[in-house]
Formats: sequence, structure tokens, C-alpha cells
Amino acid sequence: MNLDAYIRDIPDFPKPGIVFKDITPLLLDPAALDAAVQALAAWARPLEVDLVVAAEARGFILGGALARELGVGFVPARKPGKLPGETVSAEYILEYGVDALEMHADALEGGARVLLHDDLLATGGTARALVDLVQGRGAVVAGFGFLVELAFLEGRSKLDGIDVQTLIAYSGE
Repeated sequence: MNLDAYIRDIPDFPKPGIVFKDITPLLLDPAALDAAVQALAAWARPLEVDLVVAAEARGFILGGALARELGVGFVPARKPGKLPGETVSAEYILEYGVDALEMHADALEGGARVLLHDDLLATGGTARALVDLVQGRGAVVAGFGFLVELAFLEGRSKLDGIDVQTLIAYSGE
């Protein structure tokens, strides 16, 4: 299935000059959604992971489905202040400031094999924060699966040494 046909370009969002890759049409189509989850699961199955950790918010959509398909647990990595209890965090740089992701401090045990997921790889800041968050708890990053990659932004370079899979890659804006 050509999943790229289900990605819609939204010009000038969230600000002028940006072309937003909207995954909503893919999510609306049961066959396309299933194909995306199945393709990521087929790639991830040999990694023999214990958990899927996904970034808020769109990463939760396929991340949860991927965890279910793999028969493993799911750990949400959320924006600061959204989780109750003790959390750990990792910061990342945005073009307009700094943000962070948090997860429960007791969500990972040392040595757990983790599959990371987010919907889109762009500059790599969020992805690197997820890696740092997981590795900081003593877990092993087995791989990182994305639905979409904006390859021209070279975010993959921040994930050196990590097995990265993307289902759709764009080489130019």
C-alpha cells in the first residue's frame, strides 16, 4: 500500500514557510492505519523488545497500537507536568526555545529492551530526548520506528548507532 498517498500537506502551518505533513487521512482509513502498524511491527518483531516508548501526542496513536501488536507494554513520554507521581525528564531544543519530555521514574527497569516511536522525524530533537530519557534509566534502545521522515532536515544524524525505520521519507520540502 502506498502510505504516502495518505499524507496531506498543509502549507504555512504552524507558521508561514512550514509545510506540515498531516497524518490524519492515514488515521481515518482503516486499511492504511493497519498497513502502517503492520509494517512497523514486522520491522520491530525481530528486535525482541519489552516495551514501546512513544512521544506525546501523535506518537501515542501508532505507539499504542504497535505495543499491542507486539504484545508488549506501552510507556507514554509526555510534556512536563502531565504525569502524576515521580517523573524523569529530558530536554530538547526547539527553534524557538527549549521543551522536555517526561515519563514515570518507575516505568523502565535497567536492561529493558525498548522500541521508541514517534510519528515524524524532523530535526531529531524530540527523538534524541526520547533516547536520552530511556538510556538514562538504564534501558537499551533496540530501535526507533517512525511513520514519516523529513530526510532533508537530517534528524537521523542525532540517532547515530540506533536502528531507525521510517515508512515514508521526504527528501525535499
